[in-house]
Amino acid sequence: MYGKAFAPEYQGSLTALSVNSSLVDVLAAGTERLRAAERTGSPREAARSGLAVAEAHRRLGQVTDADREWKASYRAARSAGDIGAMAWALWSGGTLARQRGALALAWRLLGLAAELGERGGDIVVRGYSLAGMAETGRIQGDYEAVGALHEQLLAEARKRGEARHTVWALEGIAQMHRNTGSYDTAYAMFEEAAEIAEQAEDRRGHAWALRGMADIVSVRDGDADRALELLAEAEVTCREMNLSSALAYNHKMRGNVLYRVGRFEAARDVYRQALEEFRAMSEPRGEALARLGLVKSLAQLGRDRAETAADLAELARVLDRIGLRHARRMVDRARVEFGFPKGVEDGTRPGLIGAAAAGAEDGR
Repeated sequence: MYGKAFAPEYQGSLTALSVNSSLVDVLAAGTERLRAAERTGSPREAARSGLAVAEAHRRLGQVTDADREWKASYRAARSAGDIGAMAWALWSGGTLARQRGALALAWRLLGLAAELGERGGDIVVRGYSLAGMAETGRIQGDYEAVGALHEQLLAEARKRGEARHTVWALEGIAQMHRNTGSYDTAYAMFEEAAEIAEQAEDRRGHAWALRGMADIVSVRDGDADRALELLAEAEVTCREMNLSSALAYNHKMRGNVLYRVGRFEAARDVYRQALEEFRAMSEPRGEALARLGLVKSLAQLGRDRAETAADLAELARVLDRIGLRHARRMVDRARVEFGFPKGVEDGTRPGLIGAAAAGAEDGR
């Protein structure tokens, strides 16, 4: 049995905030409490309220502000001698690093956060930090290394009846099953995640689960209409809660669904929209995936083969640099799809990607 989902990152005087609070509202309330704590010289409260501010900025795609605020939260926590708050600040910083494509830094910060959480007796931040490490490994495609950790965290979350964390773990494991072709298992786990999230009133988790279900319905069943319905339902939540990253990934998945049924012009337009959204929030992983979909759509619409080859080659280099193995394999499959030799680095015209991709690593 799972209780109502809660947001442990909203701390101090902000514990009344809901997991479903609008991020704009969270940012406003957190900033107000942070300034008050700074005026009264309360570093502990500054650290706790600053965490909410950092997380709101991160989820809104305001990465420069998020980077500044998690570091300020950590400094305040350290001055107060609050080990738990230090751990939460590092968790926020590690999550931001993963979002920006700095995966080695993400792993390091999240590992430190888990250590501090254990030392300070805060099992929640320890669990969230280990979960972040597992997700970092998963998006790199290192399923063998982090699969057991995902399963361990799922078992722990189920035992505690912690709905939000259970939903996250189910979705992560489901994604690995989906990427390795176990579609029925993946769908069942996404569906369970959606049910738990709905019962626990975790709208963010529910939106991500619907996106996963839409993907399976599209790739396994070829049912584009049902997939688009699920994505439309999830998009309502993303917009109402200002979930910038989730909305961009929703649009990228919409592009995938349209591409699979041969609606290449529509797919092109949606991929372009998603690409702009990812660029606006400096999220290189999403940017690379949206760019891949756009390159493929344009190729299907008759784009010059040399430009397509150049873009796929450049995209392969970007993904190698970030360390996204699964996405890198997707590029190789695209090369095969369009008749280019796998692994050949075509040095012809820069095409669509050009210089923009060179800084993708700088930037979920």
